[in-house]
Amino acid sequence: MKGNSIKTQPLTDPLLEKNILYEDNHIIVINKLPSQIVQGDKTGDRPLADLVKDYIKIKYRKPGEVFLGVVHRLDRPVSGAVLFARTSKALTRLNSLLKEREIKKTYWAVVKNKPPKQSDTLINHLRRDEAKNKSFVVAENSKNSQQAILSYTLIASSDNYYLLQIDLQTGRHHQIRAQLSAMGCPIKGDLKYGFPRSNADGSIHLHARELNFVHPVTLLPINVVAIPPKDPVWDFFVDNIV
Repeated sequence: MKGNSIKTQPLTDPLLEKNILYEDNHIIVINKLPSQIVQGDKTGDRPLADLVKDYIKIKYRKPGEVFLGVVHRLDRPVSGAVLFARTSKALTRLNSLLKEREIKKTYWAVVKNKPPKQSDTLINHLRRDEAKNKSFVVAENSKNSQQAILSYTLIASSDNYYLLQIDLQTGRHHQIRAQLSAMGCPIKGDLKYGFPRSNADGSIHLHARELNFVHPVTLLPINVVAIPPKDPVWDFFVDNIV
C-alpha cells in the first residue's frame, strides 16, 4: 500500500520519543518490547498503555486524564507494532476497521523446522482453554471453536532457523502460535506451543512487523514497519532482508 511509511529502531525506553513508530493527533503506534504488556493484567506490572499516556501528557502538557484507546493487543512475549487511538472518534473508526478486517497485520516468525510448503494458507479451528491460557487446534465441528485463517511465506533461512512472513485473516487467541505449532513449526522460544527451549529473556520470536490501514480521520493510507528487537537471530534476518 502506498502512503506514509515509517521505519524505526526497536524500543529501548518506552517513554522516549524514539520508541514511536507513528504519531499524529489521532493515533500513535509503538514498537512493543517482548517484556511489555499492552494492558494491565494480574501481574500488576505497569502496562504500555499507561506509559504512552504518560508520554502524551508530558509532551503535550495535557491536564487531567489522558484519553488512549487500545485498538488491539499483542501477547506479552511478542514484540512489534501496537496501534493506539488518541481520540474517541479515532477509536470508534479503528474498531470498525478492525471488525471489518481492514487493518492488515503482517508478522514475522522464526521457526526451527522448515515448513512443508514455500507458502500456504492454513485454515484451522481453534478452541481456547481459559484456565491454561492456551488455544488448541480442534476438529471443525468442535464445540466452542472458531475458524482461524492465516497465510505464510518462507522468506529467509539461516543454518538453524527459518523466517516466515505471516498475514492474518482472522484474529484469534494465540492464533499464529497455535497454527504454526500444529503445522510442526513451533516458534523459537515458545515452550507453551511446543518449542523445546525458552529464550533467555522470556520472549518468543514472533514480531508484529507491519500495519497497513486507512487513517480513521484523514483517510490517507498508513503503512508502519517495526524492526525486531536486537538479538543474534533477529539481527541475522534483518541484515539479510531489510
